Amino acid sequence: MGKRVFIIVCDSLGIGNAPDADLFGDRGTSTLRALASSSCFDVPELERLGLFNIEGVDFREGYPSAQASYARAVERSMGKDSTIGHWEISGIISGQPLPTFPDGFPSDLIEKIEHAVGRKLVCNMPYSGTDALRDYGEHHLITGDLIAYTSADSVFQIAAHESIVPVQELYEICRTVRTVLDEDPSTAAGRVIARPFLGQSSRDFARTSNRHDFSLVPPRKTMIDFISDAGLDTISIGKIWDLFAGKGIKEPLFTSSNDDGMKKATETAARDFSGLCFVNLVDFDTVYGHRRDIDGYAKALSVFDRQLSVLIDRLKKDDLLIITADHGCDPSYTLTTDHTRECVPVIVYSEKFKPRDLGTLESFADIGCTVCDYLGVEYELDGSSFLEKLKN
Repeated sequence: MGKRVFIIVCDSLGIGNAPDADLFGDRGTSTLRALASSSCFDVPELERLGLFNIEGVDFREGYPSAQASYARAVERSMGKDSTIGHWEISGIISGQPLPTFPDGFPSDLIEKIEHAVGRKLVCNMPYSGTDALRDYGEHHLITGDLIAYTSADSVFQIAAHESIVPVQELYEICRTVRTVLDEDPSTAAGRVIARPFLGQSSRDFARTSNRHDFSLVPPRKTMIDFISDAGLDTISIGKIWDLFAGKGIKEPLFTSSNDDGMKKATETAARDFSGLCFVNLVDFDTVYGHRRDIDGYAKALSVFDRQLSVLIDRLKKDDLLIITADHGCDPSYTLTTDHTRECVPVIVYSEKFKPRDLGTLESFADIGCTVCDYLGVEYELDGSSFLEKLKN
């Protein structure tokens, strides 16, 4: 068995202090600081690994002798969404933001989509997902009209009741929407998201775990492609497959929750493979961050902390574990419910390397370069490898 790398993206676990946060209206935000203020916050494993030793994290004492290497990473792409964040982690710095739709989608585009999918669309404006169900769910039950909405991110979201539009039919609708959007770069949103829900009325509508993202294809090769092309394994867990449109991924494992994601990651660690296992834990963002649930987020991270200990016990000597994030979603920030422009943590654990303070990385893309470097894979990516810093 050859070398293995595990990347776990704690979706939205920003640590604040983004140099350009003002440009995004996010001055002073810090997801981690908000979580640390909760009485539900208990993350001894992450503390031991060096989470609070990271440069710029000044609201809690660092661990006296961190057990992993650690760094702060600055996002250089022009965006703060999951697609852009994961692409940058994988070696693509996006100089142009993906299109957003602050006034809803153009009427001619909506008409074209309605014709293509054979159903009317309602809402068509930036909206909280739970509010969209409250305000349009009963109309959907009566008419069958699809609930289409967006956010500050580059997304086209479609909600439908599973009894009105079966899940597989909703997925096919989303594939059609993806095709229509991609016909024009100005409408090519980063993701089309299927949002199935259940319930009898606005009092009890709730989204199910059958969410599925249909992502824009990355514009060029990512870390995943280079690893796959080298003949190594590329295993994705959670929404990684969605965010990369499946590109370069040999074995996708889909999940229903963070717990399911960590269960699959731990099971994968017990297997023989060589290459990359890339994990996304989306509940931090969708269930807690966007809903501005500080205590819920803190509890979820505390559960992850215990699961992380189990995973680390399964790792082999040559394994490399990287824990990071793709953006922030500060649950204490009340001006919006959108993502927040933050730096992210990078924790790097391996029995092979002594713990190091890696300072501040100039981009998330340094992660992708380091992974390829560690696996001995040739690559052409943005960013710079920090592997030699780990060795020295």
